[in-house]
Amino acid sequence: MMQSDKSPSTESHRAAAAQLESVRCAVFTISDSRTLATDESGALIERLLIEAGHEVVDRQLLTNDVAPMRAALEAALVRADVDVVLCTGGTGLGSRDQTVEVVRPLLDRELPGFGELFRALSFLEQIGAAAMLSRAVAGAARGKFVAVMPGSRAAVELAMTRLLIPEIKHVLREIRR
Repeated sequence: MMQSDKSPSTESHRAAAAQLESVRCAVFTISDSRTLATDESGALIERLLIEAGHEVVDRQLLTNDVAPMRAALEAALVRADVDVVLCTGGTGLGSRDQTVEVVRPLLDRELPGFGELFRALSFLEQIGAAAMLSRAVAGAARGKFVAVMPGSRAAVELAMTRLLIPEIKHVLREIRR
């Protein structure tokens, strides 16, 4: 029998987290081929955040170059006006896919459930066994929540609507406790 996610503890945490007004987010698209004009995934993240009542305080397009990517992420992590950093792209197995290698060392605590749930949902609802090729990752870094999603629009929509938007305040509350 599947257990409901509506345990008294979970519900009380969500209720406390709902008191947060809006979450201030930095959105980074990592791609060697997109421009801000053609960045559908970053635009979708921004739109979904705003529709959910959150604020996008920074949105950038970064290449798959390690040093500039690390610099941008580290700069976001020290900003007082950023609560959450959301990255899309660079999660595959290609030689230029470096997002996970840049983000993971910045995490104080990894949240393995994000990648596990993302891949499970992706497997069941979208791409089947190819879901194992995703290296989606998330965790806490310097008191902020960081999540890395694949670059496809479908993957971003899945991660944002099924995992991140519903739990973003709850995750942030837990990080700050």
